[in-house]
Amino acid sequence: MSNEKVEVAIHKNTINIKLDEGAKLPVRKHKNDAGADLFSNQDVVIPSGETRVVGTGNYFSIPKGFEVQIRSRSGLALKNSIFVLNSPGTIDSGYIGEIGVILHNASKEDFIVSKGDRIAQAVIAPVCLLPFEVVDELEDTERGSGGFGSTGV
Repeated sequence: MSNEKVEVAIHKNTINIKLDEGAKLPVRKHKNDAGADLFSNQDVVIPSGETRVVGTGNYFSIPKGFEVQIRSRSGLALKNSIFVLNSPGTIDSGYIGEIGVILHNASKEDFIVSKGDRIAQAVIAPVCLLPFEVVDELEDTERGSGGFGSTGV
């Protein structure tokens, strides 16, 4: 087994954000909400059945030991069939470029995203950076290797 130490150091309790001109800061509608709304910083048309990256004009400095997860907004998915294609998308602590949201239009009509629209939500989550170790066998478990659908309908 590896003796490598895994540490998560929290140096501050904020995410520094740089904003492009006209971009909006992410907003939590209620103070204890896990997700903060992300806003489009551009006008984009997403044709029916297609996918587009929509810029937010937000650049995050994420502390080591954390990630930002990009998730769909439930109302946008339910009412318009617009969702984050790779949900949850992961933004690693080393990335400082613009936050882009990969939106897919599963509806039968084109969807218009206007600058300032809420397009996704960001959730800040801790990351456990455990090392990988190759072994000859894995410990047996009650479930074993039962995969998809093995626990019932």
